[in-house]
Amino acid sequence: MRPRSSCVFESRVSRRPMPRYIFITGGVVSSLGKGLASAALGALLQARGYRVRLRKLDPYLNVDPGTMSPYQHGEVYVTDDGAETDLDLGHYERFTGVSAAQSDNITTGRIYQTIIERERRGDYLGATVQVIPHVTDVIKQFVLADAGDVDFVLCEIGGTVGDIEGLPFFEAIRQLAQELGRDRALFIHVTLLPFIKAAGEMKTKPTQHSVKELRSIGIQPDILLCRCEMPIDPGDKRKIALFCNVPESAVIEGLDAASLYDVPLAYHAQGLDSEVLTRFGLPADPEPDLTRWETISQTIREPDGQVTIGVVGKYTGLLDAYKSLIEALHHGGIANRVKVRLKWLDATQFEQPDSMGPLEDVHGVLVPGGFGERGAEGKIAAARFAREHRVPYFGICFGMQMAVIEAARNLAGALEASSTEFGPAEDAVVGLLTEWTKGNRVETRSADDDLGGTMRLGAYPAVLAKGSKVREIYGAERIEERHRHRYEVNIAWRERLEAAGLVFSGLSPDGVLPEIVEYADHPWFIGVQFHPELKSRPFDPHPLFASFIAAAVEQSRLV
Repeated sequence: MRPRSSCVFESRVSRRPMPRYIFITGGVVSSLGKGLASAALGALLQARGYRVRLRKLDPYLNVDPGTMSPYQHGEVYVTDDGAETDLDLGHYERFTGVSAAQSDNITTGRIYQTIIERERRGDYLGATVQVIPHVTDVIKQFVLADAGDVDFVLCEIGGTVGDIEGLPFFEAIRQLAQELGRDRALFIHVTLLPFIKAAGEMKTKPTQHSVKELRSIGIQPDILLCRCEMPIDPGDKRKIALFCNVPESAVIEGLDAASLYDVPLAYHAQGLDSEVLTRFGLPADPEPDLTRWETISQTIREPDGQVTIGVVGKYTGLLDAYKSLIEALHHGGIANRVKVRLKWLDATQFEQPDSMGPLEDVHGVLVPGGFGERGAEGKIAAARFAREHRVPYFGICFGMQMAVIEAARNLAGALEASSTEFGPAEDAVVGLLTEWTKGNRVETRSADDDLGGTMRLGAYPAVLAKGSKVREIYGAERIEERHRHRYEVNIAWRERLEAAGLVFSGLSPDGVLPEIVEYADHPWFIGVQFHPELKSRPFDPHPLFASFIAAAVEQSRLV
């Protein structure tokens, strides 16, 4: 093996063997942080010089989360190649900087869709199609396919052990471990150690039962990642190791962290990455280079100030609907060494007269993406408040569209301006996109198409206008950002709106699709049709978010 490179993204292995696979499962209850644990472990292995790829296997029957309510599933994370995926892929990208792809998220729906298509074509040559081997074979093919030139593939299994819908996935990874061999497969089980206040004790029995359930289907975990509210007593650690058939060193404590970005440091301190490498027979020395994580952690703990951002949305009852957005705002805070306090505001409250009071103490207004008419008038009112009061405004996707409608109504005199998303509109400033170019092909859609997978999805380029604020922020003439939307601002309104002061500062290369709007005479008012939050990283904050928070810092000095 060659000496470890100073670059965390360069593999320490010169002649790389076949990748090793780490399967992360969960037990007892959901929401224990499997995705975050997977991302943190990926970051730790990266910091040791290894190349990683992370994947998510979701047992639900939806083909993808694209048609699921945010209240059901949280945000839909979109990849460069246009896949609508689980929000955990956002964790993976933010922690490792490795761009995910459609091949990194699979669901039961896609598995069965693939199998039924094959059966209808006659690919199975008259055989009876069964869960074993046909379903499990397709799952295994997904896990092994398109891994790329990496050292480790981390596969997170959604849900918890014992869920009936997850059984084919557990059987598939059991088979894979047998086929790959002990030197290329490892199981990490994330479980819960609840503390019963009335008894004054931490209980290990739920973990024991979860491991028993896992072992009953043929999987012996190699490492237990135990989520807990307080440190594990040495006696409890010995008990868990004994009853769960793992070494004591493989019982890893997973305490709550003050920040998401403390998690890699915390798991390293508990020896998670060392245990993984030891289990694979790889050297655990030297120590990984965690400088950037330490810097991020210190910046979050010791900010130079604080700003308040009012987020005017419609899914404020479940903040996972805005997971990437929240993190991107915090990344903007890291870039400016300030704490970002988020003030969540339901857009519907601004639909009444004299209701803008909650925005008067914020240093910036952000209107995020969304679908449907509910709350739209409140978002339009928030955009007007920010424009008139010269408060920094950031409109993302739907938030840009509402800002454009606000300008058309109140600056360009089109009092009935609206979006066809809300119904027929005489002055349709925003309308259904029916045809656009992606690469070298033309995409077409109609109002009667299925909802799933029919939006403008994935990375598209935009050209930024000379002298515009966004061109200065990006420091580039041409950018590429990820999209997820069905409606577009009508380019036919450009001349009229620009005469009123709203500049179309970013367009698709063919000049047909408005991508960015801004006011030249406003301290910071930008709307974007894409989702920049999907490309922001703690160690590489997105320039728009860094600039927006910098503008909020300036606003805080004026208040």
